[in-house]
Amino acid sequence: MHSLDTLNHLVADAISNFRLPNEPRNLYEPISYILGMGGKRIRPVLVLAACNVYSEDVTPAIPSALAVEIFHNFTLVHDDIMDNADKRRGFETIHKKWDSNIAILSGDAMTVLSYRLLAQADQTHLKNIIEIFNDFALGICEGQQMDMDFETTEMVDRQSYLRMIELKTSILLKGALQIGAIIGGATKSDIEAIGEFGRSMGIAFQLQDDLLDCFGDESTFGKRIGGDIVASKKTIITILAAEKLTGEQRKGFIDLYNQKSTNEQQKIEKVMDYYHKLAIKADVERLIDDYLEKAKESLDALDVDDKRKEVLRQILHKLGSRNS
Repeated sequence: MHSLDTLNHLVADAISNFRLPNEPRNLYEPISYILGMGGKRIRPVLVLAACNVYSEDVTPAIPSALAVEIFHNFTLVHDDIMDNADKRRGFETIHKKWDSNIAILSGDAMTVLSYRLLAQADQTHLKNIIEIFNDFALGICEGQQMDMDFETTEMVDRQSYLRMIELKTSILLKGALQIGAIIGGATKSDIEAIGEFGRSMGIAFQLQDDLLDCFGDESTFGKRIGGDIVASKKTIITILAAEKLTGEQRKGFIDLYNQKSTNEQQKIEKVMDYYHKLAIKADVERLIDDYLEKAKESLDALDVDDKRKEVLRQILHKLGSRNS
């Protein structure tokens, strides 16, 4: 069994050794740029960790792990264009450093590079791997569209929001684990169970992100606290608050939240006052704990020696207790 540190090093080495053509420079340089930004790189590590549950040799899973990471970064490139974001991981976004046309084309090239890497998998596994990859690739598009639709919706219900984050965030963690498990030689039932582990973990991960945006420490979170409030972004915190309110109070909260205020700090303070009075933080923490428990149950269901699940337990613990 490989340690989590070893898997992290294998992913870092694979990314640093990934060679792109020199020309056209404006197509490939932005790809090298975003891959060099770092980040958690949890998705490619999950591919290798899942493979390692079933096989001592994770080398065959490295191209697929790299494919998953490149595809994830492609989604970030296009998200940043849609959000008109200036920064990504502390660096200037591609469409700001170059321009939107270059960012779109480089992102398109990243999808092709991902499929090229996936094609290196053993032919006996390739069909299943491509099906899983296509499922999460399309799911992410669906989730992104739902998220965009929410921007023009006065308020969103809980189930719609959870479905959106499942598609936009957790489906990729689920797929990364399933691809790794397939390459490692897992049974069909274990491929299903490890996918459920990733799905629940991914939802908990996004809910934690929502929580940190309002209740995190700016110095460790790395982003402005209250950014979602300023942007009137529908999150689980907003939704739970609206669920607890009725009548004029509910209308007043929703009107305030959707307001494009010129005094951003004042808006943050007023919305946070609602959150504190309604004890929303504790509600969100309970919901996160529910999904972390579901993830643990799915991990326990894997039909392998308990020791082989240790790295996945470590990853779950790190995601569940993160502050950034």
